[in-house]
Amino acid sequence: MDISIVRELFEFNIDAIDALGEDAEFKEILLDKISKLPPIRTGKYGQIMEWSEDFEEGDPGHRHISHLYALYPAAQITKNTPELFEGAKKTIERRLSHGGGHTGWSRAWIINFYARLCDGNAAYENILALFTKSTLPNMFDNHPPFQIDGNFGGAAGIAEMLLQSHDGYIDILPALPDAWKEGEFKDLAARGGFKVSCRWKDGKVEYLDIKGEKGKKCTVKYNGETKEYIC
Repeated sequence: MDISIVRELFEFNIDAIDALGEDAEFKEILLDKISKLPPIRTGKYGQIMEWSEDFEEGDPGHRHISHLYALYPAAQITKNTPELFEGAKKTIERRLSHGGGHTGWSRAWIINFYARLCDGNAAYENILALFTKSTLPNMFDNHPPFQIDGNFGGAAGIAEMLLQSHDGYIDILPALPDAWKEGEFKDLAARGGFKVSCRWKDGKVEYLDIKGEKGKKCTVKYNGETKEYIC
């Protein structure tokens, strides 16, 4: 997890340098440092390795799945890295099959993981588990006595199922479960300073509105098509 956070920090700095057109020498230093970081790799079970060596897990059902930080909230594991994408799936499956996700905040993170994996039905199943197993009558997350991470994380997961923008484009309904036959959302934020509103029915977008700086362009994917959108 710490390596993923460091890599993300360096990459954000490089993006800022490119945008500002300054500190070219610092950019070269960061690129050199990134090249020396251990890569994300898969282990003997096809899972994402938690450490630089493929150690046998002492507790394969542990509630922490922190080595998937690269999947969410970072964007180092995406559909553009298919081996790691599949490795992330196997990591979650292995954790859950051994009893993982048994606390509210852990379950909330799993919702976000499955949203990033574009598996809406699995994300929905974990929303139900969050509500039935880890939510008190007053809607507080139950990680005795209370932990706000499950509340915030669950809400973030639902938003991630409806809208993603980490891969260079705005993806509408990327992880819509079969149970959500119709619905709408208003003014969800997307990267680039955009606000997105959408209404869908039977899995298809019927209405879409994107607000942003006038004349600003973005790439949008919905209903199986990719289009350019001008605000």
